[in-house]
Amino acid sequence: MPEESTSPAGAEQAGEEHREESGWAAQKNEQASSEGNGGEGVASHQKNLERPTAEDIYQQVSLNAKTELKRSTLSLAISGYAGGIFMGLSGLGTALVLGLFGTSNMTHFIATMFYPIGFIVVIIGRAQLFTENTLYPVALVLAEKRELLNTLRLWCTVLPANVIGALTFAALAARTSALMPETKHALIDLGLQAANRHPSAIFWSAVTAGWIIATAAWLVSGSHSITGSVMILWILTYVVGLGKFAHCIATSGEILSAVVAGQLGAGSYFHWLWIAVAGNVCGGVFMVTLLEYGQAILAKTERPIEP
Repeated sequence: MPEESTSPAGAEQAGEEHREESGWAAQKNEQASSEGNGGEGVASHQKNLERPTAEDIYQQVSLNAKTELKRSTLSLAISGYAGGIFMGLSGLGTALVLGLFGTSNMTHFIATMFYPIGFIVVIIGRAQLFTENTLYPVALVLAEKRELLNTLRLWCTVLPANVIGALTFAALAARTSALMPETKHALIDLGLQAANRHPSAIFWSAVTAGWIIATAAWLVSGSHSITGSVMILWILTYVVGLGKFAHCIATSGEILSAVVAGQLGAGSYFHWLWIAVAGNVCGGVFMVTLLEYGQAILAKTERPIEP
């Protein structure tokens, strides 16, 4: 039998088929389509990189909330438990530096640079964090009242799960030999300092922390990149650590370490917790969510009607 020969036309067709399989043709067609439409594709891409409006960010916040509220209670609980454990990295990073170099003002300034680690891991990793949820589902409820009960379900699931996760971290830190003695001592000391503050100081520092964390969540929703999100989280949560503002989950890891180590009573922790939660909720809801929602709604109603 004569051997089959491949004509130039057949070879070209086979090459085109290979390029389609590898995605080259799709890229070429997309580029051609953009050029054929007068660069509309490029303009659209550039538009996506523009500074988002308040309405754009609100739409993204609402979308995030709807996605999370669709999750089952078990899924939320597991994610919240993981979030509570990971938030221990904030106290751990700070304690490592303080344990090595002492507790001067300068070492506190340097140690706090590691405080954002827990927030970055939890928020970028999309684990559940209670203070984030003073923004996302609440912003959705303001527009869709039917989501109120679902939001309460999320809160009642995530907060206990976060606390249990923080307790797990505390048990690892205080009851095992995982940490060096000086690091363990620094972590416990951080917890004792936080728990022994006056109730009014706890509340108002928690309001400040709730305000900052909800602001960070809002800005992350408007960020175009992971790098930008990390920088936003690092800068804002660094302020939380530097000011020693009460965060109901991050600080829980520190205080529970003192409880597990037998240097603080469990009653003192729960007394601190409800004050911190109340302050975080007030700061997140009233100082961020309501104001940003109002800004987004006003921007929408004042937008000129296109002819």
